Order: sequence, then structure tokens, then C-alpha cells
Amino acid sequence: MKKLFYILAFILPVIVCAQQNWYKSSPLDYMWTNVGNAGFSAGTAWCTSLAFSPSDGQPYVAYMDWVNYYKATVMKFDGVNWVNVGIAGFSAGWVYWTSLAFSPSDGHPYVVFSDEENSDKATVMKFDGINWVNVGNGDFSASNAYWTSLAFSPSGQPYVVYEDFGNSRKATVMKFDGSNWVNVGTPGFSAGFINYTSLAFSPSGRPYVAYSDSGIFYKASVMKFDGTNWVNVGTAGFSIGEAEFISLAFSPFDGQPYVAYSDGGNSDKATVMKFDGSNWINIGNSGFSAGMALYTSLTFSQSGEPYVAYRDGGNSYKSTVMKFDGIDWANVGNAGFSEGSVGFTSLAFNTSGQLYLAYEDYANSNKATVMKYDSVFVGVKEPQESGLLLYPNPATDNINIETSAVPTKSQLSIMSPKGQRLITCQITEPKTQLDISDLPSGVYFVRLTNDRTVEVGKIIKQ
Repeated sequence: MKKLFYILAFILPVIVCAQQNWYKSSPLDYMWTNVGNAGFSAGTAWCTSLAFSPSDGQPYVAYMDWVNYYKATVMKFDGVNWVNVGIAGFSAGWVYWTSLAFSPSDGHPYVVFSDEENSDKATVMKFDGINWVNVGNGDFSASNAYWTSLAFSPSGQPYVVYEDFGNSRKATVMKFDGSNWVNVGTPGFSAGFINYTSLAFSPSGRPYVAYSDSGIFYKASVMKFDGTNWVNVGTAGFSIGEAEFISLAFSPFDGQPYVAYSDGGNSDKATVMKFDGSNWINIGNSGFSAGMALYTSLTFSQSGEPYVAYRDGGNSYKSTVMKFDGIDWANVGNAGFSEGSVGFTSLAFNTSGQLYLAYEDYANSNKATVMKYDSVFVGVKEPQESGLLLYPNPATDNINIETSAVPTKSQLSIMSPKGQRLITCQITEPKTQLDISDLPSGVYFVRLTNDRTVEVGKIIKQ
């Protein structure tokens, strides 16, 4: 490999770098750890949905609570313990397809679910600081509403998508206008009846919906609302086979929609595709998981890397999380890291960039468990706070690296997300320039180690 460090004439010191073999980090470098107690719910927890409070950054989990007559319960981590938000089992009757999100307007948690007490119609409730209260009517859908998914527009309006039994089980989206729930476009707009819905907003504020469409052989389809009508995003039914457990999210890096799903065209393994403006294309290899991938959940890091969690048939149906490093899908920590098999995985980053996973935990009586990924590679503070200043970032050719102090025996490494140390060198000056023109596009880590500290930053090569 061509040397990546060069001299900035008359400004920067001479640095000798060497290409390295695989770097194996210590167990302290990465570890999935429990957030509070494992199996913290009172009983079995189904349909776990994870979100973070914008006010204090704490994780909240909504679920169908078997101990409380299958009603909805939401719990949060207070820094020490998991505690109920309001009363446990606050819904009128038993629920299914719980989906949790926080309002950007008032900061309150909202939950949507299919409400058995109201003929399985859609209900949305929010916690007002004291009680869980209905948002509009408690049964606003025309008929049964299955596969409910909740998201907020940038202006703070709650939107819900669901399989609409009042419209031939096709997709319907409704929003709360401050007084009533109203249809967004025509109800029942999909080609056939749907499953596995997922709702998200584009950076421009348009609602997008992903689902498995029976009218197109149960393949994945994505539609968006253009202000008047629901229109296909690319080809309808773009997956090569049946798609289940579809999860939709937008990249903060390029603003494009991505979908993760269990891919019937690849032995039910995980596949992620994105819309490039014209077509749906694979991100890395299709069917990249070791075995069957169920309950796929997609999210993005702040720097734009896609992460996927799933129930891993290749690892005793335990939790596995993988991310795309720009070239390949790599495990985040160990594959199959949970204590036992799992269900209803829900993956999200907190506001500090730390990765969390909620799931139904078979090793703990099917109760709810939340784990987080503690790592020097994930959840790194901004470079100015960590002691490393990296600029420009993203970069194309050169990256400048500055540190507040360089003790003797400081080693600077450039590493891939899989832990491969690509370059290593000793430095003695606080400022260095790196030529990264030979690196493939993707995300890399800059790691400065010495006998006192370890400092890590992220760079994006465009």
C-alpha cells in the first residue's frame, strides 16, 4: 500500500508509517452491556419499541405487557433502574404492534397500537407528564388497523401508517392535525394488502412508507406522498423475493431512503437496499447475514453508517448487529451477543451517538432487555471534546489531525470499522496531515494512544 503520511514542507514533521496486519482489540475496546437489569419488565414483553427522550437522552421502551392483561406499558431508564412511565398497562385493552416515538414539538412520548378494546382500531396515546391520554379519538381508523407504525413530521405532527381493514387491508396513512385524525392522500393506496409497515420522513419532510405488498408477490415496495398523491419510489416490488420485517430509514449522509428486510430471495437472510435517485440497489452483498434474519431493525449513526439488528438464525437466534463499513457488512461486537434467543429487536442511537438495542429476551422469561454498545469506536464525542481535531471531515484527499498534547511514545493509527489497523506510526508533534486519497470511500477511525490516554475520532472519506 502506498504510504498515506507525507511531509507538509517546513510545517509538519517527518512521520514514518507502516502497513499493519489485522488488529485484534482487547475485550475492553468493545462490549455489549446491559442497561440496568436484563429482563426488567414485570413479565413477557412483545412488540418492543425503543426511542430516546430529547430532554434527558434516556432510553424508553414500549411493549405489549403480558402481566398487565396484554395492555401497553412504557418504561424508561432513570440512570439506575427501569421505571414505569405513568401506570403500567395504561391502554383500555390488549394491544399489538406498539410503536414509540417522541414529539419534536412538546418532547412527550407517543405510542400507537392496534387497540382490542376499540375493535382493533388504531389508537395513539401520549404521556403528558402525569397520565397517558388519547391523542384525538381513541379509535380513529375506519376499521381494524394492523402493523401500525408511528413517526413525526419535522413540524411535529404525528403520522400513522397501518394495514387498513376498512380499505381491503391496503396501506393507509393518517395524521393528527391538532384536532382530528385525517387521511393523508387516498386511504388504501397500495396495490394489494400489506404487512410489515415502516414509516419515516425524508430530510425534506415528506412521508415515506415501506411494506410487503401482496399485490406484488409480497415483495418490498416504498411509496411517498408528493403533496397530493402516494407515488412509488422507484419500481414497486423491487426486492428479488418476498420481503418480511421491513425497516425504513433515511441516511443523514446522502438523504436517500434505505430499507432492511428478511430476504425471501436469499434464504431469509438480511438484505439492505437504498434508492439512488433512479433505482433500488444493494448495499454490499444481498443476504449478508450468517443465517435467517428476523425482526430486522435499521438505523443510522450520526456520520451516516447504516446499522442493522436482527434475530440471527446463524447464531442460535440470538441478537446480532452489523454495520456497513463502505465495503462490507461487519459485526458490531460479537455475532449472537445476547444471553439467549430474542424477538422484536429495536435498534437506535442515543443523542450522544451510542448504540442501544431493545428486545424480548428469551433467556430472561421473555421479558424486555436493553443493551448498549460501549466502545472506543462508537459513541465518540466530537473531536474538539475528545482532544482530537479532524478536518475537513468528510474529506476527499487530505485530512488534518490535531491533538491538544502529544506525550512521548504516542502512536497514531488509521483503522477500518472492522478493527483492521491500516496505518500506524509514532508522532511527536501536535499537528499532522494525512493523504487519504488511496483509501476507498467509507468511514475510518483515527486512534491516538500513549501511556496515559486513548483518543479516538471518526473520519469519512468521500
